[in-house]
Amino acid sequence: MDASLTSDDLELLRKSFSRNPAYRLVQNAVTQTSVDDLALDREIVVRTDHSVSHLLDDWAATNQKSSGRCWLFAGLNLLRVDAMRKMNLKSFEFSQNHVMFWDKLERANYFLEAVIDTADRDVDDRTVAFLLKDVANDGGQWNMFAALVKKHGLVPKSVMPETQSSSSTGRMNSVLRRLLRQGARDLRALPAGDLDAAREHKQQILDVVHRVLCLHLGTPPETFAWQWTDKDRVFHRDGTLTPLEFAERYVTLPVEDYVCLVHDPRTTSPQGRTFTVDRLGNVVGGGAVTYLNVDGALMKRLAKQTIMAGEPVWFGCDVGKMMRRDIGIWDADLYDLGAIYDTSFDLDKADRLLYQETAMTHAMLFTGVDVDEDTTRRWRVENSWGDKDADHGFYTMNDSWFDEYVFEIAVRRDQLPEELRTALDEDPIVLPAWDPMGALALAH
Repeated sequence: MDASLTSDDLELLRKSFSRNPAYRLVQNAVTQTSVDDLALDREIVVRTDHSVSHLLDDWAATNQKSSGRCWLFAGLNLLRVDAMRKMNLKSFEFSQNHVMFWDKLERANYFLEAVIDTADRDVDDRTVAFLLKDVANDGGQWNMFAALVKKHGLVPKSVMPETQSSSSTGRMNSVLRRLLRQGARDLRALPAGDLDAAREHKQQILDVVHRVLCLHLGTPPETFAWQWTDKDRVFHRDGTLTPLEFAERYVTLPVEDYVCLVHDPRTTSPQGRTFTVDRLGNVVGGGAVTYLNVDGALMKRLAKQTIMAGEPVWFGCDVGKMMRRDIGIWDADLYDLGAIYDTSFDLDKADRLLYQETAMTHAMLFTGVDVDEDTTRRWRVENSWGDKDADHGFYTMNDSWFDEYVFEIAVRRDQLPEELRTALDEDPIVLPAWDPMGALALAH
């Protein structure tokens, strides 16, 4: 058969559509109204409310604005819960700008080291091309967040507040990409094998990157004075602290003891094994981004147990699928698109990963769970998109959505069964740099 679309083929397509009155009726609707408004399942909306049996949050939602810092916001939102309790504060935020500054600088160094390491490969080598394409992004992973806290500490938001560029990173990132790609060209042009020359030139590039970050984000403080008035109107003064001292004093959760569990149902990803993604990270020497692949039911059970014990849970998901932002609902069947288009959408979770229909795109925080006679019904989610949508910025995830679109949670190592704790010590399988398990770090 001829591979091209012939005039007869086009005529058949036209007649197939026009002879069905239902299609014409839907056409009239879709051309005048958003398809999501038409496909929204009203029954799901009506039976979903924001109440849960186990609720942790009594604080305000944060706002990452026009940036891809969800993973940082989710991590800091987790840590601020106990910090507020310790300082007896109703409201508190760690500086997201401070952590992003150090991530950008560390990631520039990480990228340039990868360029040096791959300098003997062709520029169109798939890994090299991937590195050059996805440089200076905002996204990241839990292990990357933990590495930043360990090395650079934390400060209150008042000490290093938001700037125009921290809230809207696009222009700053474009400058960083230009600098780093130019630096990559220069590093690859140096004599092969001269590591000293490469590292010396890398330092010159980082000097400019640091300057750009200071101009856009402000200069991170070496020390700062910390004092506050708590919610009982009692004044406290804690003297002058470094960011590392502040983190040591007010981060009560054992950040380094958390491990990342993922549910990756692909046949190429055996359960009970650890994985890493090639070239994924930010702090050189800060440890690999490592996942332990587990059954989805176990991941859900551990998340539920953690919340019921009084601690929120950091997680990664494919946020845009089957979501209604204004009312703040996720459900696996929220939109009946099959009825609109008279077809079926039947890729399962594994096939969606294999065929690039899904990936981790956003990190948030579970702050509640609704359990009825040991059955999980829905989850409460602290997002970082401000307080205008959903329940003042807190969203509701029906349990069906967890199964299909949640890929990752961070939990304490000692929560795992013994056999899985042992598996954490095995050498991880290395997935290619472009594997979807690394997609959360590619957010812009």
